[in-house]
Amino acid sequence: MGALFGTDGVRGIANIELTPEMAFDLGRAGSFVLARQQGESRPRIMVGRDTRVSGDMLEAALIAGICATGADVLTLGIIPTPAVAYLTQQYQASCGIVISASHNPVQDNGIKFFGSNGYKLPDEIEDEIEKLVLKGTQDLPRPQGDEVGRVYHVEEALNRYISFIENCYGEKSDLSNLTIVVDCANGASYQAAPRLWRRLGARIVPINDQPNGININDRCGSTYTEGLKRAVIEYKADLGIAYDGDADRCIAVDERGNELDGDYIMAICALDMQRQGRMNQAGIVATVMSNIGLDIALRRENVPIHYCKVGDRYVLEKMMETGALLGGEQSGHIIFREYATTGDGLLSSLKLVEVMQRTGLALSELSQEMEKFPQILVNVRIDEKESVLAHSLVLEAIQAAEERLGEWGKLVVRPSGTEPLLRIMAQGPEHHILEEVVGEICSAIEQVQTS
Repeated sequence: MGALFGTDGVRGIANIELTPEMAFDLGRAGSFVLARQQGESRPRIMVGRDTRVSGDMLEAALIAGICATGADVLTLGIIPTPAVAYLTQQYQASCGIVISASHNPVQDNGIKFFGSNGYKLPDEIEDEIEKLVLKGTQDLPRPQGDEVGRVYHVEEALNRYISFIENCYGEKSDLSNLTIVVDCANGASYQAAPRLWRRLGARIVPINDQPNGININDRCGSTYTEGLKRAVIEYKADLGIAYDGDADRCIAVDERGNELDGDYIMAICALDMQRQGRMNQAGIVATVMSNIGLDIALRRENVPIHYCKVGDRYVLEKMMETGALLGGEQSGHIIFREYATTGDGLLSSLKLVEVMQRTGLALSELSQEMEKFPQILVNVRIDEKESVLAHSLVLEAIQAAEERLGEWGKLVVRPSGTEPLLRIMAQGPEHHILEEVVGEICSAIEQVQTS
């Protein structure tokens, strides 16, 4: 990844790191590079966003930059990130751009690109856009008169996306026997998710569906499920679904109030696919952060599992390489490649409910397919991630931790691709050992920072 683009586009504190000037330059450079790549004289570029207050500012600047190169803009308004990927294909647009920082807090925002095929841009095209932005876009062509780009709003965008998700449902389409609590994270799914589940006939209890620009991901959504757990118990619901701010991931809660992360969802869906004869020999793709329990559950039924670095782009790359139809992350970012080009929280939750309906089993029963090993995840806020991670004290602490965890343990220490954090994850049979090894690594990091 370069100086601007991380594993999931360009992110930063809105108006400080991700400024309107940068959004303007990204719009200019992105539309210019993509037009040249595709040989188009007047590209059409789709733009969608989540509910953050800074979205207005960044959207206006981004659109101005795009129009300044002579490209037209199709605005989608507030809409899930995967909807932009899908609609970019459907409308045969040159690319799609999403203004969102996903699960990050409200002060952050981001800009990410999808190509005309609905997939995230290859690294080499992102690198070309980045070079232009860093160099300055003042020398790019400036069309005049009727060659300046125009802006059009796509009124039917959300309904078209919801219809697509609804049509991904398999055997049964009547969910009137289910009560579902839907946590919209005050984000991009606040209209789409309740509308989808109502169209399928489910009885729903929507929560955190009143965005005000500043409450996105605020003690709600896929990164904070306490409110969802309480609501599932209170309303005696069959399950709860929590989406993140841009709805490209989801976490489930069973009827007993237990949280089921992406590993559980993948295990349930993968084993169902295997039993239905729909799982190919490639198996599934998971990241190095996945729980050992996922590997054991799939191994029992001869479902291969391939591992990759953390980040949905790496999951997809590995899926394309191996031919896997299912892949994802513990965070709930799951890709069903038969249907979509990127992670989609609405689609993932729909496929989970489909398994419940087909089997007639409660979600708590389905979750017993996988036994989750104890796990600790600690985030250490730090700016100089790479240099600290390469320091001998930290490397020695990591090596000692790996030796202590042994064959049935798992340790991952990695820099976040979206935030100024080092992520330390440890798994193993005994929780107290995990606490000790993670504590020793954190102590080594603190020594390096204060030395």
